[in-house]
Amino acid sequence: MAQAMAATGGSSAGLKPILSGSKILQMNLGFLGLQFSFGLQQANMTPIWAYLGADEANFPWLGIAGPLTGLIVQPIIGVMSDRTLSKYGRRTPYFLIGAIMCMAGLFFMPLSQSVLMAFSILFILDVGNNVTMEPYRAYVNDRLDEKQRGFGFLSQSAFTGLAQCLAYASPFLLVTWFGVSKIAEPGQIPDYTRYAFYIGAVLSITTILWSILRVPELPLTQDERTRIAALPKSFGAYFTEIGEAFREMPTAMRSMAWMSLFQWYAMCCYWAYRTPAVSMALFGTSDATTAQFREADLLSGPMGAFYNLVAFATALAMIPVARKMGASKLHGVALVLGGLGMIALPLTSSIPFMWVMMAFMGLSWGSIMGNPYIVLANSIPPERTGVYMGIFNMMICAPMLLFAATMTFMYKPLLGGDPRNVMIFGGVCMLIAALAVFRIREPQSQTAIA
Repeated sequence: MAQAMAATGGSSAGLKPILSGSKILQMNLGFLGLQFSFGLQQANMTPIWAYLGADEANFPWLGIAGPLTGLIVQPIIGVMSDRTLSKYGRRTPYFLIGAIMCMAGLFFMPLSQSVLMAFSILFILDVGNNVTMEPYRAYVNDRLDEKQRGFGFLSQSAFTGLAQCLAYASPFLLVTWFGVSKIAEPGQIPDYTRYAFYIGAVLSITTILWSILRVPELPLTQDERTRIAALPKSFGAYFTEIGEAFREMPTAMRSMAWMSLFQWYAMCCYWAYRTPAVSMALFGTSDATTAQFREADLLSGPMGAFYNLVAFATALAMIPVARKMGASKLHGVALVLGGLGMIALPLTSSIPFMWVMMAFMGLSWGSIMGNPYIVLANSIPPERTGVYMGIFNMMICAPMLLFAATMTFMYKPLLGGDPRNVMIFGGVCMLIAALAVFRIREPQSQTAIA
């Protein structure tokens, strides 16, 4: 009986309450603020490094804070949140701590006066993001019945697309709609970037508060509380649990490792070299001191916003499609389109064609942030939701660390020091990820996606 209740997240009736669509959207609203933060990093850290004088070849390892903190923080926080008992719930304390750290990182990042300062603040920002991220994934799995998990995770993907659309677009909108100057002194971060980060700081805390107040966690049953209270809480016990979870990892989850390796390496290629690749394609330069680079920066922002807007729309459209053809097959098709988009984007100087390729990439991104989690959620034991969500994030962070460790040394000797070649290489990696996806067998328990 206790095990059955654990599987329901503590619902006394043994079944989780069916939530309205509005409630599911509200419980995922916190993802808007969380992913706005990630979007600001993806859109602006490369230009920030360039404005502060960093060499292009060093862009990959300068972004190491995200994957390194994710690799370490998320599995530990996952185990801790699985074993936390508080009057606020298992996951909620981590939402709040992470959101406060994220808010601080976003506020101070655009005040950076050197590469070292920005690099240090990025660690604070990414620790906060990762403290919040894993419990948020587990919270959705805890709170929703299996029939609604697909809607839950794909609505997270939709909020990811919407948030990152706004994050990418915000500098452009601040300049064109609100008259913020796009002129910056050498070595200084432009005002439009600074104001975008301040907006993100506000969103990071307010949206999380809305979600946890409007759709609180389900109360645990007494049997579940007793089971959790009996579990050891030392760091040694946490690492033991992580090791045991690795050994007992479900087959479907193991089969997603190769997919994660190539799709996230590809995304790192895009995030790190998107702006200089667009600048090279359109103007033949990636020199951050030129007016052409700033024009490319402001142009690639709306393009990134568009690709995230496509991700927002297609994530919602994927809900019935995933139910019919299966989340893994749908994801494979989306990765093929994304790979083709990455390969074609830097090969043209036609801005309209670039927008079409960004649409392909947006469809792929909408799938990346939703469909793999549907497969994962239906293959893992509920009492280990936190730790397995954390371990799955390790499969995301490890490729990012690999990118940081290899691209710096590949950039000039193998890729000619040309950011366009990095994008093409990333597109090939995305196609390899698609091949890996088609080998995944979804668990038999996957059913409807409400």
